[in-house]
Amino acid sequence: MKHSKIPLSQTVVTLCKTHNIKHIVISPGSRNAPLTIGFTYDDYFNCYSIVDERCAAFFALGIAQQLQEPVAVVCTSGSALLNYYPAISEAYYSNIPLVVLSADRPKHLVDIGDGQTIKQKNVYGEHVLYNANLKLDLKNKENENEEDELPIFKSIENKLEQFLGLQKSIQEYNESEIHDAFSIAMLKSGPIHINIPFDEPLYETVDTLSINPKPSKLENRTEKIDNFEIQSLLDIWQNANRKMILVGVLQPNSIEERWLEELADDDSILVFTETTSNLHHPDFFPGIDKIIAPLEHEDFKMLQPEIILTFGGLVVSKKIKAFLRTYKPKHHWHVSPFRANDTFFCLSKHIVVSPNTLLSEFLPQVKHYTKSDYKGNWLAIREKRRKLHEAYLKTIPFSDFSVFNTVLMEIPKQSILQVGNSSAIRYMQLFQIRKDIEVFCNRGTSGIDGSTSTAIGASVVRQKRTTFITGDLSFFYDSNALWNNYIPNNFRIIVINNQGGGIFRILPGHKNTDNFNTYFETKHHLTAKQLCEMYGFEYGKADDSNTLETHLTSFYNTSEQPKLLEIFTPSQSNDEILLDYFKYVK
Repeated sequence: MKHSKIPLSQTVVTLCKTHNIKHIVISPGSRNAPLTIGFTYDDYFNCYSIVDERCAAFFALGIAQQLQEPVAVVCTSGSALLNYYPAISEAYYSNIPLVVLSADRPKHLVDIGDGQTIKQKNVYGEHVLYNANLKLDLKNKENENEEDELPIFKSIENKLEQFLGLQKSIQEYNESEIHDAFSIAMLKSGPIHINIPFDEPLYETVDTLSINPKPSKLENRTEKIDNFEIQSLLDIWQNANRKMILVGVLQPNSIEERWLEELADDDSILVFTETTSNLHHPDFFPGIDKIIAPLEHEDFKMLQPEIILTFGGLVVSKKIKAFLRTYKPKHHWHVSPFRANDTFFCLSKHIVVSPNTLLSEFLPQVKHYTKSDYKGNWLAIREKRRKLHEAYLKTIPFSDFSVFNTVLMEIPKQSILQVGNSSAIRYMQLFQIRKDIEVFCNRGTSGIDGSTSTAIGASVVRQKRTTFITGDLSFFYDSNALWNNYIPNNFRIIVINNQGGGIFRILPGHKNTDNFNTYFETKHHLTAKQLCEMYGFEYGKADDSNTLETHLTSFYNTSEQPKLLEIFTPSQSNDEILLDYFKYVK
């Protein structure tokens, strides 16, 4: 097996193996050649080559999202690593362990006018949990003649450090930094950055390792909640007759079924779930916006909880956030082993464990249920809204709203549904998703960049069929995601093309002007057809109910290529149909 001749590269690759980091997404370059050699010649690693660094990082994020373990991205120096930033910020706010391994030039070659050279140290600022800036290996004696090519001060510095035996301390420093970075990525579940300087020559290989890194004691994340803390919560919980649980982004099967049943049995609890929460129970409240949007002041007073318990990631619904910021509960408790956001400006308690750990310790100690009509009243309202929802669908023409209804009914059983941001995920909140479907969306920063790449990365490491639903702007924005040799044949993309950023028509402002069309809605006449031809996707097009239903009858059939279905909807009426929906369900 070949290894890079450079000890620092050997150290990084070996410690990736020590920390069980198996998936390595590499963007081609020269300065990162030592790492590329080390990873690609070792059968332990699953290596992927993705040219576009922004796509590469989101592709890796999709893998890490599904496996819930660190995934590494490897790039050359200079502007390459700046393209990782959108995915890094998403990983930071979504608690996804993304490991950035950036190659760098030696310190003395920075800011002297060399190409692809920037200030890489701590370049991601506070959006990573750890910055490890490794030290350059000293030159070997056999390469002393190469020092003639260095500035005199550098040559003297190298010889002095070799004389003092500092290579050993540099090796120890680098090993310690790498161990710390990997441990934090796993324990705190977030992105870390390891910056790795390499001097030329970069492509030399050896058959045996010249380093023998010391193993680091791998810590496991342990969770424990103090019984005194539980008792202090119980006193408040048991005396409240209006308690609300709001669940944001959550991994499937995060909470045991018995705890969901116990929550559902309490008439003083409303459990509001989003599509991305992957929680299901007949007595829970999905479709938050269709419940809240029609409410007025007296209704809000009736809904206002005494306690709100939140867990999971960020919440999509602006309406629930506006409601709870205006009609604040007395207590807001957030449950997370990581961070707690003061979303409603009344956070009173951060319970630093996973939701399942809290519920398993807390619920068995609840001695009595408070008598309440809180859930009963709102279940009746929920049922009324659902009937009006079904009735409204029968009144509307072909549009974004009707398309989501049709498409979601045809999602295959036991599959994964990835959703793009902006209007796509907001429409999804209005529909009930079947329990057998796992739903994912990049809600950390909620950007449209990288949604396609994330979906493709997720599909590569799961045996389940993956469908990705997205809007046109998000899809075209990340079209380089299709420049990818790993897309499974059963991967499906549904692009809802309303010829622009249709969601902006729902927001305040003047519509149907040149200024609005150009700078807000960004009108276009693009189609995905040519992209499909270039990247080897089977293409389908629908622009009315009949062609949509015809395509969906065979869309999920086995194929020799992945498929994309582009659905064209009328941009001028979509916003009116959605706004009228909230009036109708009132």
